[in-house]
Amino acid sequence: MEKRELVIIGAGPAGMTAAIYGRRSGLDVLLLEKGATGGQINVTEEIENWPGVQHSTGPDLGKMFREHALKFDTEIRTADAKKVELRGDKKIVVTDKGEIEAEAIIVATGAHFRRLGCEGEAERIGQGVSFCAVCDGAFFEDEEVAVVGGGNTAVEEGVYLTKFASKVYIIHRRDEFRADRAAIERALSNPKVVPVWNTVVERIEGDGMVENLVLKNVKTGEISNLKVPGVFMFVGQTPDDDCVRGLVDAVKGGWIKVNENMETSVEGIFAAGDVCDKHLRQVITAASDGAIAAMGASAYINEQLHLRTTLLEPESVTAFFYSSIDEKQVRLSTAVESAAKAKGVKIPLIDGYRNARMTEKLNLSARLPVMVELRKGEVARTETVTSEADISKFLG
Repeated sequence: MEKRELVIIGAGPAGMTAAIYGRRSGLDVLLLEKGATGGQINVTEEIENWPGVQHSTGPDLGKMFREHALKFDTEIRTADAKKVELRGDKKIVVTDKGEIEAEAIIVATGAHFRRLGCEGEAERIGQGVSFCAVCDGAFFEDEEVAVVGGGNTAVEEGVYLTKFASKVYIIHRRDEFRADRAAIERALSNPKVVPVWNTVVERIEGDGMVENLVLKNVKTGEISNLKVPGVFMFVGQTPDDDCVRGLVDAVKGGWIKVNENMETSVEGIFAAGDVCDKHLRQVITAASDGAIAAMGASAYINEQLHLRTTLLEPESVTAFFYSSIDEKQVRLSTAVESAAKAKGVKIPLIDGYRNARMTEKLNLSARLPVMVELRKGEVARTETVTSEADISKFLG
């Protein structure tokens, strides 16, 4: 089986930033992507909030990310990561092109736009129902179209569609947009944009292609028709968490829970970008997540290598586990160090607070401070110590 240090699943802004930081940290990095690199920025026409670049198209920015990752000799492989599995202490990425064992994994699979779910939507996808203004906007030259949603994506893509359409109706179930102020002002100042407040789409009609939207006012209950040949859905996102669903902890909807180091609930598996449970999903936050995840993965891999060579691989080793946030235990660690020096032996001092997962793996968490004798990675003898006398007794 192929073995790699760091496997990153997803080559959007989070994944490619993680690759850059991982390679700069000296890691062996494999970046997996089932489609085109760049992620959702490939379907974003204009990006004006990437610091230092006043204006760029999404595809151009994605190309820059890719070229930057390749500069550091990142291996980018086209493959579909079907599942991440734990087999004992091993982390395995199962792809459509084989299995890969990884020291650490970063899940940067992103999210996709959610369907509205109304009658007539599913059967008309690609026939007037679209989720990508950049992809399909040009098909509606001088036509009137509708956008459904009220967040940044809906409002910004609505403005983009005015490049082609003669009029863009933005249908929103509330009486004001949820986008940021700059996006709202740009939309409302555009004469081609017509907001339709307090309204939902009940049904999409047409003989094959979209011809009419049946609308309902949520306040009055009034039903009306909107004759348009195209409707663009931007009503939220769903995480692409399939490969780790049920393996790592997630909140409602499947968004992956991470800590400040982008660690998931499973040791050695990190997550970054839009697939995470977070407040803001933008290119800049995805890139930030990717950098943090890569540095976290680097620290984890180096720590695991140290612990493996120090504790698990030797025929026999005696170690002292303590907590660095407990002053008495820190003093005891100094005493252990002195006792080891006096006897001419080497005793690794393991901070059980910082290396909590190794401490838990050896079932020592509730016993700190503790002396441990390990034989070929298995606990052979332990003794909770509270004094220098206890240390001397254990060492014989």
